[in-house]
Amino acid sequence: MSVADQTQALLALVEADRARRCEAILGEARVRAAALLADAHAEAQRQVREAFREERARRVERVAAARANLQTRQRLGEQQRSAAFLAAGWQRLHDELLRRWREHEARRAWVANVAADARKRLPRAEWRVTHAPDWPAAERDAVGAALAGAFSIAPAFAADATVGAGLKIAALGNVIDGTIQGLVADRAEIGARLLHLVDLTVKEKS
Repeated sequence: MSVADQTQALLALVEADRARRCEAILGEARVRAAALLADAHAEAQRQVREAFREERARRVERVAAARANLQTRQRLGEQQRSAAFLAAGWQRLHDELLRRWREHEARRAWVANVAADARKRLPRAEWRVTHAPDWPAAERDAVGAALAGAFSIAPAFAADATVGAGLKIAALGNVIDGTIQGLVADRAEIGARLLHLVDLTVKEKS
């Protein structure tokens, strides 16, 4: 074999080795590229899932906040309506009690109820009756005579300009308060009843 042939054979071996090495390197590169691509794809999917999860969480928070805000507004609206109803109810109640006090029969029943309650609860001692200034003297004297006949002690009467309507009877520190102020003193209880009546009225109309 000539030198040229030997040289050509060596070159062929070198080229074959180079090609083999290149193919091996390319194969490794392709494997690494595939692994990197798979990792990148998996990371991208993870990031998308995380983004969706975060968006769902934000949406749930926004919905919850909106519901809480709506409920707060509804409660405030209900409270404002209740306050308006109560304000109107207190005024109407006050006006109605004044009207009843000014009507003869209603006033007689009012006084009779207070006196009957006093007979049950107050000690048999001198009674002091504080009353609205517009209580007719004839009615007052009749009540005084009846109480004096029952207890053999005449009550003392005193008109009070601060009493808009009604009367209160006191004996030995005990008081039966049948004035308009005393009748509406328990604002919590009466307010609850007024709102209950409003609810019933609304339901009847709906």
